[in-house]
Amino acid sequence: MTKPVRRLVLSSNNAKKLEELRQLLAPLGADVVSQGELGIGEADEPHSTFLENALAKARHASAASGLPALADDSGLCVDALDGAPGVRSARFASDAGEGEGDGANNALLLRRMDGHAERQARFVCALVAVRSVHDPEPLVAMGRWELQVLLAPQGIGGFGYDPIVRPAQADHSVADCSAEEKHRHSHRGQAMRELLGQLSAQWGWR
Repeated sequence: MTKPVRRLVLSSNNAKKLEELRQLLAPLGADVVSQGELGIGEADEPHSTFLENALAKARHASAASGLPALADDSGLCVDALDGAPGVRSARFASDAGEGEGDGANNALLLRRMDGHAERQARFVCALVAVRSVHDPEPLVAMGRWELQVLLAPQGIGGFGYDPIVRPAQADHSVADCSAEEKHRHSHRGQAMRELLGQLSAQWGWR
């Protein structure tokens, strides 16, 4: 029996996230489309927690599209920096007037970590799915990946902060993780596996 097609709007224009989510949701018969493909602009992210920002982004995409929506808010939290860069991970350097992009963010974080012996950190991901903008029961899934901040960049793969952190029990950076390893252990992989179960149990997407 052919699975019904269920359309889901991703509140992001990140091509890598879109492709990953399309693959993960394919078994549920979900057609994932980015909000940019529908002409929907980016949502504001004014909140101090990943969960609040993800919920705001999901509701924004659903309100503009009239469709169920999925949002991801994620970032790096470093213990020695009191949880920074946190929800400002993508704008860490630009907020400080230190440039823009992954290279600038990584360089600033390494400078801020100079002299810190405690280098524990984690990638955090919040995923939220809503049936509509007024959905009173959003699906929420969280994932955390324990890491150590390196002294210098390593590896040539990945994106974001991947070159300057390594999994807590590994001897290589996240940038050197295989796609399989990253999917199995990452914050986003953990959260998505939890969300898939909720979509099946709560929404009947099987």
